[in-house]
Amino acid sequence: MKVTVEQLHQIGASEVSANKFVDLINDTLAQFEINTALRVQHFLAQVMHESAAFFYLKELASGQAYENRKDLGNIEVGDGVKFKGRGLIQITGRANYIAIGHDLNEDFISHPELLETPKYATLSAGWFWNKHGLNALADADDIIHITKRINGGLNGLPDRENYLRKAKLFIHE
Repeated sequence: MKVTVEQLHQIGASEVSANKFVDLINDTLAQFEINTALRVQHFLAQVMHESAAFFYLKELASGQAYENRKDLGNIEVGDGVKFKGRGLIQITGRANYIAIGHDLNEDFISHPELLETPKYATLSAGWFWNKHGLNALADADDIIHITKRINGGLNGLPDRENYLRKAKLFIHE
């Protein structure tokens, strides 16, 4: 299943962003078996919220709040800032940067800014989606549990629900 520039724009991306990301999104959808309308709808709802419709590829906050977060693998001074959220789904923490680097064969520890490039911003979202079993939750149309796995809570749920409503209007099998 593929999405079009027009569909991304209808859901909320600017025309420029939709054009920049459409091929990368489609490659990621295929690679991580995000291949039904419901899976694509939920994936797009989440990444559109997390990135403000492909506008932010790096978390706006400094990352200081993640200092000494052992649950994120942040064990060295400066890890919170260095490994703050990046990519369309905001990959956060040294442990995630190590894991994704291993799986994508890239050094995100030495070069965390790579996750801010459109290619890796998009791939990292698919990687996270796959690693956390989100296709199964999308198949169940479960935005609550998808949001909790991505965010740890329900931050931004109304916005995510709004993107999901739009995605359901414009993306079909």
